[in-house]
Formats: sequence, structure tokens, C-alpha cells
Amino acid sequence: MSALDLPALTLHGVDHTARPTWKLRETIEFYRDKLGLPLVHVISARGWGPATHPDFLHFFFDSGNGSTIAFFYYLGSDAPSHLDGRADRPPLPDDHEFDATHTAWLVDGPEALQAWKERLQAHGLTVSVETRHEVIESIYVRDPNGYFIEFTRKLRPLGETDATDAALTLQAAVEAEDAAAGRGRRVSTIDEIWARKAELLDLATGATTNAAVRIYVPRLSEFASLVQDAGAREDCRVIALDEYDRIEADGLIEFHRKQLGLKPAVWYGLFTGGVHGQIAFLDRERVSIAPAV
Repeated sequence: MSALDLPALTLHGVDHTARPTWKLRETIEFYRDKLGLPLVHVISARGWGPATHPDFLHFFFDSGNGSTIAFFYYLGSDAPSHLDGRADRPPLPDDHEFDATHTAWLVDGPEALQAWKERLQAHGLTVSVETRHEVIESIYVRDPNGYFIEFTRKLRPLGETDATDAALTLQAAVEAEDAAAGRGRRVSTIDEIWARKAELLDLATGATTNAAVRIYVPRLSEFASLVQDAGAREDCRVIALDEYDRIEADGLIEFHRKQLGLKPAVWYGLFTGGVHGQIAFLDRERVSIAPAV
């Protein structure tokens, strides 16, 4: 049977996530006592086949909706050096490679998110400020092992425009990386992916404009203020498309985060729809886009 003949399959959510721990007591106290997650299952085993595999405990906490978070505790083994001091770090993504792997739990809404924050703080834990991403708002805390734990609420449901935009973004990323590899280098800035995505949307929408700056904005609520701001100005214009709006300008244009009413996490991804032009300056408060050189 070829891959094309295989039947479609469906997943039914996450059963569990698992990570190693070298802090048995502290991990139990954090998840069971501080977070209030019931301990529901433990596996204790003498190794697991290979001679190099230590004896271990594998314990599971109920994290709701049929899912669990689990830990391996390897008896007699030492924690790797890269975990030293991580539990004492603030809940900020200082190490993007380590902190990219994390668990995010869904809560019911803003009141529930605030209640979780208050509970964590009552146990003396350092909790991040509320962070608004594009479709979720989250708080973060570190467990005794230094792992990121995220509590999040949905700001809106995902829809067809999200899926369309996601496919275009990854297509642009793959094509940009292939083009860079053909020139013996690597893609190191998101600007290259945004530029390629703008090219794909130019083709898809049959754009015939000669505008020196073109910004594609997916028609999603978190980016609406960018389109509204551009539409009220004289130095640019807005062209309505099917699932996107295209902001056009003949010269350099600037936007300011606070005028748009955006949180930083959304601001730094403001041009995810694609940009034809050069991002000449971007910091936490201001961005300027100039005609491509």
C-alpha cells in the first residue's frame, strides 16, 4: 500500500506530555500541592531494557480533559549541568532553545486566568505579566526543574483565514530557505520570509501595483488596527482583497505600537502577512518600512 492509499486518521487531543526530573519531592509538591493536580498514576520499573537505562519512577498528574503531565525520575542519576540554576530564573524566555519546549494549559477565560495567577503568587511563585499573543493570552511560571509552564485563555477561535495564512507562511519559509541554500547561506531573519510571502500573495491576488511598499495584512481581529490606521492616512492606501488587506505606499511609512493599541508580542509579528519593502527600523515602539533597495 502506498502512502496515497492510506486512510485518513484523526487524533483526539493530547494524552500526556513527559519530561525528566531530578527533583522528586519538589516536583510532587509543585504539581500536586501548589497547582492542585491529582496524582493519578505511577510506573516504577527496574530499568527499561537497555543496560544503560537506570531504574525509574514515571508519575502522572491529571491536567484536565483526560490529559496528564508526567515525569521520569531516574534513580541514582545526576541532573545535567544545563539545568543548574534554571528553577531560579524569572519566567521569561531567556534561553529560547530550552524554553521553547513547554506545556500550555487552557483555562476558561480572563477570570480563571487571573485566579490561577493569584494562586501561584500565593504559593510564593514568580509569575509573568499577562502576555497577549495573536489568539491567546497567557501567564508563565517555572516549575522546580526550571521548565516553563503556561496558563492560557483563548481570545478567539481559529478559522479558515488562519489556516490559509499559516499555509502561505510555511510555504514562504520553505521556499526562502531553499533559495538561500542554493546561494550557500541560511535564512537568519524573518524579513526574508515576509518578503517571499508578499511575492506569493502578489501572484495569488494578481497584483499589478507599482507601489514601492506593500504590506499584506490577514483579515484577523488582532491586526485590524493596522489597517484602520493606514486607511485614515494620506501617505498610504488600503486595497481590500478576499482574506487580506494590502497597504500600499509610494515611500517610507511608519507605524507606532501605542497608536495601534498593540501588545509587544503581536507588534513584533505585525507583518506576518508579508512585506514588499525594507524594514528599515523596528523596536518596541516604532517601525519604519522603506522601498526595497
